[in-house]
Amino acid sequence: MTDVTITKDVVYDTQHDLKTDLYTTDAVTASSPAIIIIHGGGWFRGDKSKEADLGEILAEYGYFTVVPNYRLAPKDLFPASRDDLETLYTWVKNSDYSFDHSQIAAVGASAGGNLAGELALKFGIPAVSWSGIFDLYDWVSKHPDVVAEPDTKQDATVLASAQIDQDGAHDAFYKWFVLNYVNGDMAQLKEADPIQRVTAQSGPIYFANSLNELVPISGVEKMQAALSAAGVATIAQFIPGSRHGKAYQDDVLANTLDFFKKNLQ
Repeated sequence: MTDVTITKDVVYDTQHDLKTDLYTTDAVTASSPAIIIIHGGGWFRGDKSKEADLGEILAEYGYFTVVPNYRLAPKDLFPASRDDLETLYTWVKNSDYSFDHSQIAAVGASAGGNLAGELALKFGIPAVSWSGIFDLYDWVSKHPDVVAEPDTKQDATVLASAQIDQDGAHDAFYKWFVLNYVNGDMAQLKEADPIQRVTAQSGPIYFANSLNELVPISGVEKMQAALSAAGVATIAQFIPGSRHGKAYQDDVLANTLDFFKKNLQ
């Protein structure tokens, strides 16, 4: 593989002082596609630095790779993070960097998977979602007896992404960070549910999810059904066990690369 050049902390949103890291190699040319990698963390934690490994991998495969930070809850509630990724996408598309500006895709895990999916719905681009969070309002409404509680056992600032929340379902924590995204406002949570934004112009999505993990598979099933009804191609891969997001990266990377190869011409 060729050496990866990393340009850190490029400002893409001056209003909110939001920055992105750029990964490229000598193999990236004006005809190369771009991929946006969106970090996870329940919309309330995480940082672009945790995606350095995937950033280098995708750059080595010839993609101009963009890894941004975005605003986090509870300081900035929905739709701040979604707005930031839309700003980032527009910034990338209109930038002067050398790549094929008509070929952009997104990938993310957990909350990043949700935001990658939102870009697919908004701009019609291909997206990959690992443990993406898609069942928001409906799940919370159907689990009134679950008491929302933060996870105080793990510090995401010192754990690698693949080590976070690997004990299977954790309904109390799931409900906590979903509600934290909207400060408990159920009307806003309903608006945050991405399924309502599915159209025939949505981009294809490759979903991956463990069968017994932090993020319930119901979100994938609902999103896939809505996209299929709209005539949009999807792939869903369900993985045995309880690993969350990047913890199963090695198991889905080949399929992810194949998806990008087929959907980015």
